[in-house]
Amino acid sequence: MRVESIGKGRRGVAGATGRRLHARWAPAFAVACAALALAQPSPAEADSRTQAKRIHDRLAGVPPTPAVLDEMAADVAAGRSTEAALKAMENRSFYDVTLKNFAMPWTNRDQTMFAPLNDYVATVIGMVRDDVPFNQVLSEDILYVGRSGLGLPSYSGASNEHYEALEASGASLKDALVRTTQSAATGLPPDATAGVVTTRAAAQAFFVAGTNRAMLRFTLMNHLCSDLEQLQDPTRPPDRIRQDVSRSPGGDSRVYLNNCIACHSGMDPLAQAYAYYDYDETGGRLVYSAGQVRPKYFNNDDTFRPGYVTPDDSWANYWRAGRNSLVGWDGSLPGAGQGAKSLGRELAGSDRFARCQVEKVFRNVCFRAPSDGTDRARVDSMTASFRANGYQLKRVFAEAATYCMGD
Repeated sequence: MRVESIGKGRRGVAGATGRRLHARWAPAFAVACAALALAQPSPAEADSRTQAKRIHDRLAGVPPTPAVLDEMAADVAAGRSTEAALKAMENRSFYDVTLKNFAMPWTNRDQTMFAPLNDYVATVIGMVRDDVPFNQVLSEDILYVGRSGLGLPSYSGASNEHYEALEASGASLKDALVRTTQSAATGLPPDATAGVVTTRAAAQAFFVAGTNRAMLRFTLMNHLCSDLEQLQDPTRPPDRIRQDVSRSPGGDSRVYLNNCIACHSGMDPLAQAYAYYDYDETGGRLVYSAGQVRPKYFNNDDTFRPGYVTPDDSWANYWRAGRNSLVGWDGSLPGAGQGAKSLGRELAGSDRFARCQVEKVFRNVCFRAPSDGTDRARVDSMTASFRANGYQLKRVFAEAATYCMGD
C-alpha cells in the first residue's frame, strides 16, 4: 500500500507539472505549428514545383535558382508548362552543355560528343537560340562565331582555334555567339553555301579523302535519322552508279544486283551534288572548285569503265519513287537540281527530316526513345507543331520537357 500510494503521488505530481507546462507553452506551440503549416506548400504547389524543377533539370542539367523556380512553378500551376520550359532554357547551361552535346555527334564519324567546339556546333546552337527556322540548317548561308571583345583568335577557314579558344574562355555560348555568313567569313560563293554541310568541321569529317558519299550518308543519318540500310531500294534505275563500283564483286554479278545496286542507285545521283567540294588536309580547309568536278569522283574509274562519269554537280532524287516515297518528299520541290544548297532544301523539306529532329530532341530530353503508342502520338503532335511554328527547335525542346516532366 505504501509503495502504491507513493507511486500514485509521484504520478500526481508529474501530471500537475505537465499541465502547468502545457498551459505555459501551449500558445507558443500553437503559433509555431500555424507558422509551419503556412510555410509548407499545398499539395498542388508542391507538385508544380517538382514538375518545374524536373523541367529545368532536363533542359539545363543544373538546379534552378529559387527565383526562377518560383516563376516556373507559377507557370506550371497555371497550365503554362511550355512557357516554364522556355524560362529554363534561359540558363546558359542549356547552350553550353545540352545543345553542345546534342549537336556534337553530328560533326564526326565516331559520333562522339567528346570533341572541341567547332563551327558546325556553334551554328546549330546559334540557330536554336535565335529561332532560325531549322529546316535551313542544310542550305542557308549562315555561320555563328564568337563576338568581338572576347580576345579570341580571328575566325579562320583553315583552323578551329577560334572555337577552341571560345570554349576555353568560359564565355557563355548563349551570349558569346553572333551570326554572320559563310560567304563573308570564308569567301565561299553564296550559292555554294549549304548550312552546316559546308562548315569546316563537316568538311574535315565527311569531305576528306573518299568519294564524298560519306557526306551524304552522315547527313542522312544525322538529319533524316536513316542510314543507307533503311533507304536501300534495288528497284531504282542504276544508270548513275559511278565507275568505281564493281558490277561483279568477287566475280559474282548477283552481289551487285542484289546488294550494291540497292544503295548506289539512289546514293550516287544524290552525292553528285557535292562534286565540286573537297577537303585539303594540308591546308586544313574546305575546297570548292566551281564548275570543276573534284578528281576524287574519278577514283578507281577502271573498276567498271562503262559506269557513270560525273560531268557536273547536278543531282536527282531517285528515291522520290518506290519504297522511299514514304520519306515524305516535298511535292513543291523539283526533286532535282544543282549543288549542295538545293539538295539541302530537298532533304530538309521532307517529313522524315522534321520527325527526325523531334525524335532526337525527345531522346535527348526524356532520356529514352519513344516506346509506346502514347509516346508516338506525342511525337506526331510535336512534329506537326514544329512545322507549324516555323521549325523552331527550341520549342520542340520545351514541348518534350513538359511531356516528360512526370517520368
